[in-house]
Amino acid sequence: MLVLPAENPAAAVYGLIAIGALLAAESGLHESYLDTVLSAVIAAGVYWLAHAYSNLLGRRLLRQEPLTPRALLQALVFTVPLVRGAAVPISALVVARLTGSSQQTAVTVALWSVVVTLLVFEVLAGMRARASTRELALDAAVGLTMGLAVLALRIVLH
Repeated sequence: MLVLPAENPAAAVYGLIAIGALLAAESGLHESYLDTVLSAVIAAGVYWLAHAYSNLLGRRLLRQEPLTPRALLQALVFTVPLVRGAAVPISALVVARLTGSSQQTAVTVALWSVVVTLLVFEVLAGMRARASTRELALDAAVGLTMGLAVLALRIVLH
């Protein structure tokens, strides 16, 4: 799957949720559509760098390792799936706008893309685990609940 990498899929899920939460919190409050997109793109970059940095620093503190350019590059590459996950709501935001949607509608579309993607990821995880029907229902419920939690953030804050 293009968004869900074989290595470090957790980072893709984190990027998806983090940008969804950011868009829910901002909810189109920027003065322009471009500001909304730029804030999401910049946040995705900051989250990526922060995730790579915190993983690397944590490992170095535990293992008493020095900082090397190679270790830094490896951390950045390992966490790049975060950007891939963040690309889902950002892409939905751009596509909605390109099709003529208002800024508020584009943000709503982006948030629903988070809900749907989390649901798909959960069901995919269950299918890969050869889950029973009951287990797949639990997977779907968890994914839907997590996605709806992002939507609830928008409702509570606005």
